[in-house]
Amino acid sequence: MIEIYIDGASAGDPGLSGAGVYVKIGNGTTHSHRFPIGIMSNHEAEYHALIHGLELCIENDWRIVSFRTDSQAVERAVDKRYAKDKRYTDLLEKALNLSNQLDLFFIKWIPSKQNKIADELARQAIQMNGSQPND
Repeated sequence: MIEIYIDGASAGDPGLSGAGVYVKIGNGTTHSHRFPIGIMSNHEAEYHALIHGLELCIENDWRIVSFRTDSQAVERAVDKRYAKDKRYTDLLEKALNLSNQLDLFFIKWIPSKQNKIADELARQAIQMNGSQPND
């Protein structure tokens, strides 16, 4: 099973934001991705990290995946298939539609200290806003 660590970060709330996705494949291979995502809230950035991670799964034909996030709000929303805050309903719906294209999808909350690589990637992505991504 492929493990995918995701994180969103914002420099302000709202502010310039970035999403980080760190992929661990069973054979020891890893992939790091940074996505500058413009101006938004931190919670929106967390959803965008999930969406980018799911899109990477589909693009790479990774069909059995386990996502890890330090956002309890995102983990709960995906688990319950319901966003308590209506501002995130469309983002959640997009993520659920993408996850439905996979054979097996899990999402698990982890403490921030276990998500340091994705967090660093998201912070680097903030700095990339206005420039070309260079994964």
